[in-house]
Amino acid sequence: MAYFAEIDTSSKVLRVVATDGIADDKGYSWLVASLGGVWVETSNAFRFNYAGISFTYDADRDAFIPPTPYPSWVLDEATCLWVAPIDYPADGGSYSWDEETTDWVEVQDETP
Repeated sequence: MAYFAEIDTSSKVLRVVATDGIADDKGYSWLVASLGGVWVETSNAFRFNYAGISFTYDADRDAFIPPTPYPSWVLDEATCLWVAPIDYPADGGSYSWDEETTDWVEVQDETP
């Protein structure tokens, strides 16, 4: 079974479907003939990340890139995933990202 992402003119993923064929075979041909549009095969094994709705297909990188979680995060070229500009603290605590300060903020345990 093969999985394909339909992308719009701005390379945003609109939907992901499964076919019984493989790339450039019956499944792909059926998608194009029956549904139209532009389709790109997706997998975790290639194109870095499995496509999801609102991901972007970057043809230059041949990669599906998820939406950025925060404006300050940067794209890791090795994984095509977004990473914080500051490493997550390694002290075992729980943290959440604060975009206003562009830093990790410790989450306080509110359990009585």
